[in-house]
Amino acid sequence: MQYLDPIFLINTLGLVGILSIIFAESGLFFGFFLPGDSLIFTAGLLASQNYLNIWILVLLGSICAILGDSVGYAFGKKIGPRIFTKEDSFFFNKSHITRSQIFFEKYGKKALILARFVPIIRTFTPIIAGVGKMPYKSFITYNIIGGVSWVTLMSGLGYFFGKIIPNPDKYSLPVVILIIVISVIPSIIEFLRNNRSSQ
Repeated sequence: MQYLDPIFLINTLGLVGILSIIFAESGLFFGFFLPGDSLIFTAGLLASQNYLNIWILVLLGSICAILGDSVGYAFGKKIGPRIFTKEDSFFFNKSHITRSQIFFEKYGKKALILARFVPIIRTFTPIIAGVGKMPYKSFITYNIIGGVSWVTLMSGLGYFFGKIIPNPDKYSLPVVILIIVISVIPSIIEFLRNNRSSQ
């Protein structure tokens, strides 16, 4: 779908669009389908070609990631355990909440950092932290570490790729596809593991 293609999104929406998607995917439960990893990588790649400023991208992207998680946390804290009984809809699937809860219980506070690199899980983990009433001081600390690490690493990889590869735009699409594939591998593994355990 073209509207989820990172290059199309960046060319169409610019920096404001990139920041809005980072914010939405980080903490708004309906943002889970947005292409965060590949979008930030592609933005870093374009920054290497002087379409964007890499420092502004990292700074503002990190702020939006942190704010997004904070909104997710506040939402989870407000709605509480009721979220586990919410009916499935186009924008909401209880299985995402369940998987994020298991992830959070397994890794504890570190889940807020690790989840940044796992699609879908990264959207719902701050919500679960809010539902569990994780102390905000601990939450914001791990939230900042996770948000800055995610945006810096993904945009940095894109920037580095763009600087060392001649004519990187020729390879941007296959690389973005590779990142999407790699980013969904944890979800696939978790799905297969759950299927095996339920049999």
